[in-house]
Amino acid sequence: MDIEEMVAQADNEALVKLVMDAFRRIVVHYGAWFAEVEHQIGMANALEVEKEVWDASLGNQMTRLGKTLGFSVENGVPTALRSLPRETLVDLIEKIGINWLANDGIWFQAVEKKFGMIDAKRCNDTCWTRYSPYEASRIKNLLDLPEKGGIPALKKALTCRMYAFINKYTIEDVDDNSIVFQMNECRVQAARKRKGLPDYPCKSAGLVEYPYFARTIDPRIETECIGCPPDEHPGNWYCAW
Repeated sequence: MDIEEMVAQADNEALVKLVMDAFRRIVVHYGAWFAEVEHQIGMANALEVEKEVWDASLGNQMTRLGKTLGFSVENGVPTALRSLPRETLVDLIEKIGINWLANDGIWFQAVEKKFGMIDAKRCNDTCWTRYSPYEASRIKNLLDLPEKGGIPALKKALTCRMYAFINKYTIEDVDDNSIVFQMNECRVQAARKRKGLPDYPCKSAGLVEYPYFARTIDPRIETECIGCPPDEHPGNWYCAW
């Protein structure tokens, strides 16, 4: 049976499922390409290539979808998105941040359920070796930060992380060359606390996440963990760096 026969025999519900699955395949294929380019030619090169790929890919996809679904597109962005009021955009960013965190948790729990906590943590920690520098690179580009912006650039970048939209944190200046970052309220740890569970031991991930992020902003920056679960910590923060 060829594609025309398959489509002819499918009802609308089957076609809707196929549409959604097609988007899913694009997402996974995009991520697979990034992971393999990083593996073959290094993170710095992968980040540079991805900048070009995203602009070209997004423009193509939005233009085609706009023509099919009847919405206008400006520079790869649906016009309707640009017309949303400021309050809605801010709320949308927060909701996307929550979705990002939920997606991360769903992956972790799925691996943990099937293979156990050790493998889940191993996958999680390795994932941060790619995601953390990627996020830092995107923020660096969005905020037009200099190549070696030092501590001032890092402070700006930290305010634009996905975590920053959904958790509460503080940044304290120690001197001109150092800061202390504290995660005061963490959605993951707060949820565990509500369920009567101990802190999730996230230090192994943090030892990857924070140094990789800071070094991508400026390779001269060094990161030290002050405390992170399973370490003991005061009531006003969960982790500090």
